[in-house]
Amino acid sequence: MELASKYDPQAVESKWYQYWLDNKLFSSKPDSREPYTIVIPPPNVTGVLHMGHMLNNTIQDILVRRARMEGKNACWVPGTDHASIATEAKVVNKLAQQGIKKTDLTRDEFLRHAWDWTNEHGGIILKQLRRLGASCDWDRTAFTMDDKRSEGVIKVFCDLYDKGLIYRGARMVNWDPQAQTALSDEEVIYKEEHSKLYYLRYMVAGEPGKYAIVATTRPETIMGDTAMCINPADPKNQWLRGKRVIVPLVGREIPVIEDDYVDIEFGTGCLKVTPAHDINDHALGLKHNLETIDIFNDNGTISEAAGMYVGMDRMDVRRQIEQDLNDAGLMEKVEDYNNKVGYSERTNVPIEPKLSTQWFLSMKHFADISLDPVMTDEVQFYPAKYKNTYRHWLENIKDWCISRQLWWGHRIPAYYFTTAEGKRDFVVARSAEEALAEAQKKNAALTAAGLEQDEDCLDTWFSSWLWPISVFDGVNNPDNEEVKYYYPTSDLVTGPDIIFFWVARMIMAGYEYRGTFPFKHVYFTGIVRDKLGRKMSKSLGNSPDPLMLIDKYGADGVRMGMMLSAPAGNDILFDEGLCEQGRNFNNKIWNAFRLVKGWQVAECGQPAANATATQWFEAKLKQTNAEVDDLFRKYRISEALMAVYRLFWDEFSSWYLEMIKPAYGQPIDKKTYDATIQFFETLLKMLHPFMPFITEELWQHICDRKDGESIMRDKLEMAAMTADEERLAADIECVKQIVSGVRTVRNQKNIAPKEALTLQAVGTNKYEAYGCVIRKMANLATIDTVTDKDAAAAAFMVGTDEFAVPLGDMIDIEAETAKLEAQLKHLEGFLAGIRKKLSNEKFVANAPEAVVAMERKKQSDSEEKIAAIKESLAALKKN
Repeated sequence: MELASKYDPQAVESKWYQYWLDNKLFSSKPDSREPYTIVIPPPNVTGVLHMGHMLNNTIQDILVRRARMEGKNACWVPGTDHASIATEAKVVNKLAQQGIKKTDLTRDEFLRHAWDWTNEHGGIILKQLRRLGASCDWDRTAFTMDDKRSEGVIKVFCDLYDKGLIYRGARMVNWDPQAQTALSDEEVIYKEEHSKLYYLRYMVAGEPGKYAIVATTRPETIMGDTAMCINPADPKNQWLRGKRVIVPLVGREIPVIEDDYVDIEFGTGCLKVTPAHDINDHALGLKHNLETIDIFNDNGTISEAAGMYVGMDRMDVRRQIEQDLNDAGLMEKVEDYNNKVGYSERTNVPIEPKLSTQWFLSMKHFADISLDPVMTDEVQFYPAKYKNTYRHWLENIKDWCISRQLWWGHRIPAYYFTTAEGKRDFVVARSAEEALAEAQKKNAALTAAGLEQDEDCLDTWFSSWLWPISVFDGVNNPDNEEVKYYYPTSDLVTGPDIIFFWVARMIMAGYEYRGTFPFKHVYFTGIVRDKLGRKMSKSLGNSPDPLMLIDKYGADGVRMGMMLSAPAGNDILFDEGLCEQGRNFNNKIWNAFRLVKGWQVAECGQPAANATATQWFEAKLKQTNAEVDDLFRKYRISEALMAVYRLFWDEFSSWYLEMIKPAYGQPIDKKTYDATIQFFETLLKMLHPFMPFITEELWQHICDRKDGESIMRDKLEMAAMTADEERLAADIECVKQIVSGVRTVRNQKNIAPKEALTLQAVGTNKYEAYGCVIRKMANLATIDTVTDKDAAAAAFMVGTDEFAVPLGDMIDIEAETAKLEAQLKHLEGFLAGIRKKLSNEKFVANAPEAVVAMERKKQSDSEEKIAAIKESLAALKKN
């Protein structure tokens, strides 16, 4: 294959991805090898690729490709989540554009529209991941509502119900008025808001002109007030004990009750109690046997039960009721107030606490079985700081509201019927047939027509928590070959924002249904932010289109750009310039390969410099490979990339290729050439997990490959460094400093690179064995070991060894003397100032120890520099 003069990522990426697919190179089947398994955090079925997906899936692909090259049987399972609330909202909006309301349709009719939407949009994000290079086993693609996953969800629900862990009851829940469904506590995001605190006047019954003042942030709920509460220990409100007050505007008399729950310091110490619309008020209502009045419809408008403002939206009522209370003289005052308001994580509207009959999963059992494994590192978190977040949530866990008032999702397998005694009852069963058989035990005359399945669906996360098990059909067939081979999985890569929604619950399900963890390691990515630190979002317009970035910089360039700024667990300050850096690195690799492949090769002896260079670079490869192995074990993936990047750019391109590069028009010896090609192949394998496309392209160019062969199946094996190689690597670091020292002299003295120089090793030359490399890299005529350096020489130190470049007639002595004298004058003035400060006893006695130590170091450094300059001046004068 002929190598193009310029790297074209568009041509290369599409070609090799199709090649990988055609040859089933991502496919995995159980065999005798060690398995390496990752399950994808399933994106929403209606979603499109964003920067968070880019980061998360790049990391997963790096881990999977590396595992393949370690000889493991790597399996990356892709899939999508049905996303009940988000998908149903999209379908409802689409129907609304066609003039169709959800309420106009039967459940089956609506679901046909939802499946049409899913089938049309469901595969988009998975196809987009292919552009990134994601090496998923696409034949294993799963969907949380496909037949196998759905069967497993229903089976688990029935099992947990039979165990007494799922129950149905009326509880205060978080209600999303836009999606018109209950939410779990984890789906509520609390935001700090600049709000108002309204002080309302409640007239004391039978005492005209006397008012109790109540402070509230939600005046629109007064229609649901059924009591006022004071703290019995509050002296300022003792006068209200045993009295009744009148709800402003509403006119309803309500009792004054006493409870130490009331915060004496908040507002006036008087609390309005609305049992239907606040979880704490609901608890007070149960305790004091208060009436409950639900004033909200499911969509957040005012219900008939309120008796006023009926049909108005809750936020409109807040504005209107403020005006009406003012007009009626029942508003004492209004103050600015900062408070936290709960918002729906899905629709971003304020949630309403609502008394509702829902299905719940008792969580204490699951917290008990899933806390210790993380605390003892049976499941390891990277970074470990998230262990405390996990522990705090489990130690304060609440029961999980698992029912949702939606049609799109797994329908709750509860069936209602009338018993022989005429009572309403229900059974939970895996099918209507099983339900009927069970229900007939309580009503023998019951037929299928007498069964009515629960209208609600399960929370989407109820299917996701089974994901590592269900993708291998381990719920329905717990002893099948695949789940026994691939489970538990190896790594999970996800965001810390779903540690409760998903990570913790998968751990719970793993121990409940497989008796062990679902994954050994959890790598938490950070949030992708722009370079100003703002979270990327469509509304801010600061989030680039990932596919446009790939078009512009190539997938390898974008992957590298993401990873250069992606330390585990910390937010990523994304800068498009990093993608440009990634593209430039691609070009560097390409051009280096073209340079090497363009050399003429001759059957001749290997020069000594080349022999040393090849020995050194082989040692350097081993050293970096060991470093990369260690970084991967610690999940410091960004640092691992940087180590390989530096190895290629700095060591291989800037030093090694320069060490061995033949003179213009001359051939290179075959031994060095073959070693260099082998080094290049090893470098490509080290880079492949990070940059799969360009590495495949160049690997295929190195020699004739059989069809179906790929770099991703070429095992990367490397021995550890020997003691001799460690010494060699350390010595060459010093050799590089010597070469750099000579080059610095050239730059400072304006000596042309082509002019051969002499280098003097003063006293001894520990690096004589590397003279051939130093002479070539620094363009030296000779390297002499001398007792005293020439009078007119530019000296530099490498560790404790001194080297000098005799300058002879190459410099203007008068100009050099003037420059050194000016430096001397400046340093002597600087030193005088430091000495004056240190001679001040008050300063030395009172200044921090570190500050005094720093001043002493400045004194010492200045004295050394002055001595060196004086020595150079003396040498110039001798000359």
